[in-house]
Amino acid sequence: MSVYTLIERHQLEDFLCHYDLGTLVTYQGINAGIENTNYFVTTTAGEFVLTLFEQHSHEELPYFLELMAYLAEHNIPSAHPLADKAGHYLRQLNGKPAALVQRLSGKDVEVPNLAQCHAIGYTLGHLHVISPDFPHHRPNGRGSDWWKVTAERVLPLMAADDVALLQAELRFQANYKNLDLPRGVIHADLFRDNALFNGDKLSGIIDFYYACNDVLLYDIAVLINDWCSLPNGHLDNKRVDAIFEGYYENRTLTPLENEIWPVMLRAAALRFWLSRLQDFHFPRPGEITHIKNPDVFRNILQGLMRTLPHILSN
Repeated sequence: MSVYTLIERHQLEDFLCHYDLGTLVTYQGINAGIENTNYFVTTTAGEFVLTLFEQHSHEELPYFLELMAYLAEHNIPSAHPLADKAGHYLRQLNGKPAALVQRLSGKDVEVPNLAQCHAIGYTLGHLHVISPDFPHHRPNGRGSDWWKVTAERVLPLMAADDVALLQAELRFQANYKNLDLPRGVIHADLFRDNALFNGDKLSGIIDFYYACNDVLLYDIAVLINDWCSLPNGHLDNKRVDAIFEGYYENRTLTPLENEIWPVMLRAAALRFWLSRLQDFHFPRPGEITHIKNPDVFRNILQGLMRTLPHILSN
């Protein structure tokens, strides 16, 4: 979440006239994440989050908003979108598609404990059980085709050692395309800052704007790389076990998923290394922006390559 598009108070007041949310009290830009413009909005009716979509078209957005509503209605702690007086989740503000959602309680955690890891694993397992029944479909816009295009863009700007590492990993991952793995809707970006806790209780999962239909195992890999990686790039096995213990209360892995697990961890690390390289070398202008260090996921990828089974080495 960032602020790329500034909103004047009178613009927001006009926007809120289309909702039954009372009158505007305060609003403030949010400095977190990287994709969309976000504001905390307080009205006389409560607290909300306003998102202006900087990358997605108006036609793409119903998938995300309807998914958030579907998950909230199926016991996933997701921020339910708010319908305007005409029953629509999506409107326009300052030339951008915009939506309001409930502001969830709680805060993210920097170093999750085992109870919090168990809770997020449990909820992700439940999400994966119910997500195949969601009636809409969206391909993964950050899949292998995007990896190739983005790599071509950033490789000329990278150090020689990093070039060799990136090219080797792309060759390695090409050996594992099109596997027959369980699929459904995935969050695809379930980092620590996209989960809110009140103590050890998970109170919210937010930022579904990378959600798509893809391999369920990839979603777990994205989660574990962020939640369980140590500063040296290795995984904290106690946190990994706690996440899987929670996940297995709702869903267990297939034999092929267990076999391919090391590959999927590396795929998830590659994807976020590439996206951070792109954001670092080609930043978008914004009033408040938050660009994350790409070296974090290079180190995670290198750590995985050192510690995962050699039969899957490149």
